[in-house]
Amino acid sequence: MERKKLGFAMTGSFCTWSKAVAVMEQLSKEYELYPILSPISCRSDNRFGKAQDWIQRIEEICGRTIWKTIEDVEPIGPRNLLDLLLIAPCTGNTLGKLAGGITDTCVVMAAKANLRNGNPLVLAVSTNDALGASARNIGLLMNAKNVYLTPMAQDAPEKKPTSLVALFDRIPETLEAALQGKQLQPVLAATPGQ
Repeated sequence: MERKKLGFAMTGSFCTWSKAVAVMEQLSKEYELYPILSPISCRSDNRFGKAQDWIQRIEEICGRTIWKTIEDVEPIGPRNLLDLLLIAPCTGNTLGKLAGGITDTCVVMAAKANLRNGNPLVLAVSTNDALGASARNIGLLMNAKNVYLTPMAQDAPEKKPTSLVALFDRIPETLEAALQGKQLQPVLAATPGQ
């Protein structure tokens, strides 16, 4: 049986990258993975790791070169290169661009190109303002055709009352549901440990 082609896009919520890459490793057994990194993700050395180390690890897991530019991902649309696209983590900035129709990075261009073909887009939200400024964008995207959200929860409600982070361990079942045209429920889960 031919494996589904999954675009795995990552944006700059670096605190969740270790979880995202662990999911990527898991999904590599089931899907043919096409990695996509936002511009900041390709160059940011930070307390969570060096960009080049992440790039090397991601390319090893996926067995192919990362798509890093708009030109790299533009063929997704006309050639229908993917069966579905996952953005994990999906930052507030990316949510705003998707909701507003702004196509200025390879990640949002990949999303636009994939949706053009009627293929599912799955978002694994990770942003400190999900219940603040990004809430309206999440609402708009929840109502958009072929867009699905990975279940999420508040990660530190006392310290960061508007922050939500996807439950990364639920990404595989969210992808399966999205391929069937279904939103995995509940979208808003209880805060882990509460």
